[in-house]
Amino acid sequence: MLAYQIGITLLPGVGDVIGKKLIAYCGGAEAVFKEGRASLEKIPGVGSRLVDAVLSHNVLDRAKQEVEFIEKNNIQPLFYLDKQYPARLKNCDDSPIMLYQKGHTDLNTAKVVSIVGTRQATEYGKEICNKIVEGLVAYNVLVVSGLAYGIDTCAHKAALDHGLHTAAVLGHGLDRIYPYLNKPLSQKICDQGALLTEFMSQSLPDRENFPKRNRIIAGISDAVVVVEAARSGGALITAEIANSYNRDVFSVPGRIGDEFSEGCNKLIKINKAALLQSADDIAYIMGWQRKENMQAGIQRQLFVELTPLEENIVNMLRNADTLGLDEISLALSLPVNKISSTLLTLEFQGLVRALPGSIYRLNR
Repeated sequence: MLAYQIGITLLPGVGDVIGKKLIAYCGGAEAVFKEGRASLEKIPGVGSRLVDAVLSHNVLDRAKQEVEFIEKNNIQPLFYLDKQYPARLKNCDDSPIMLYQKGHTDLNTAKVVSIVGTRQATEYGKEICNKIVEGLVAYNVLVVSGLAYGIDTCAHKAALDHGLHTAAVLGHGLDRIYPYLNKPLSQKICDQGALLTEFMSQSLPDRENFPKRNRIIAGISDAVVVVEAARSGGALITAEIANSYNRDVFSVPGRIGDEFSEGCNKLIKINKAALLQSADDIAYIMGWQRKENMQAGIQRQLFVELTPLEENIVNMLRNADTLGLDEISLALSLPVNKISSTLLTLEFQGLVRALPGSIYRLNR
């Protein structure tokens, strides 16, 4: 089964969007490779050229090699329909069909913040980055970044130093680390988080991989923080993608004229990011409570009079932290519109919070 799932990603001209469409219409990854031409050509958006690619390219041998690499190196493959696949990312149209994870962390934890910025971070930027991460400890946040030099490295190190889990999203396969000098850091991340990539082994850190990597950093999170950024570059690309995914974006302001504050100031100026001075600013806009206040919040909820359906949903969210609208509907065998209206009522009561991508959690 895994070889077929990986094989979909190797078909020429079949990207993430079309690949998911093929899987949905055929009924599974394996079925795509066993479907006939006539049936494949009936799928909307799949022309004869793509059908030729599916029928004529032998990609399964390479996929089986990757399965061996995964098993040998204790890597966890995440197919986009797997429960462990990050639900926030899954709800983005162009999310990867496959992810590969080394290490162990819950990518569906209740609070996820991505921190990005320039590779040429100043001492001011590093200091602010560390203070933001330190402030996030009170909210038990998973910190995500891209393992690059500068702000990325600072974010990962600060998370490790302050006891938070951290995930590094890579622009290459898990058979190498780039930049190489961050290899010791990557090993520590595996012990207190995870390395994550959509790229198979033998994939080099080519320039075109990093914008693709950035969409994962944006899509996997509740909020994206830009600490320092020039007027153009990867951090601003990530912020733009985050905006397109309806994620909250925060930007640390800097002095007028500073090269690596121009991008941050621009995001604030054009209303594409909220001005950020501390982690409490993130928590205020996201509606988060500190860990010490969570239990009290849950106890207060018990006094609200709930219908049996509302109580079922609250109990499901209490046990799972976050759940998608479709997951709740499927688990309770009720139509989506019924679940949606009930969740809206729970939101008005202050019990439930809606996250991007039709994801819900208890409002703690």
